[in-house]
Amino acid sequence: MIRVDGRQVPWHEGMTVSTLLAEVDAHFYAVVRLNGKLVSRPNFETTLVPDNAEVILLPMIAGG
Repeated sequence: MIRVDGRQVPWHEGMTVSTLLAEVDAHFYAVVRLNGKLVSRPNFETTLVPDNAEVILLPMIAGG
């Protein structure tokens, strides 16, 4: 299991940030925090999510 924004999500071998976001229907995020490290969209396909990971979805907010 992994935690995504505080809720339990099943983990599976080979899970990437990209597949995780598809499974939790959160395609619109550009950055996530994976075990304390920031991962941006260009790296979602190649960044593996380890078992017992803590993932925080970071919405991009525009302002001025």
